[in-house]
Amino acid sequence: MKLNPLHDMVVALKEQPMEQTKSGILLGEAKETPAYALVESIGPNVKTIKAGDKIVYKQYSTTEIKLDNQDYILVKEEDVLATL
Repeated sequence: MKLNPLHDMVVALKEQPMEQTKSGILLGEAKETPAYALVESIGPNVKTIKAGDKIVYKQYSTTEIKLDNQDYILVKEEDVLATL
């Protein structure tokens, strides 16, 4: 099933928190959730973001959806802070 966003909404695949640091240290349950995601699709009114972009977003301005065992977010274009 595919999410088709409307207006100025962006659908992005939420990044999973790291379970191990680069130096090999295992992280426990109190890991910090990243505030970046990979854009899957965009609404017809989105002007500055395209599918495939990695975005940084306002963490408390999203709608989270779990679909086919993947965690997605819906975020307005104005709540996207940057692309990576």
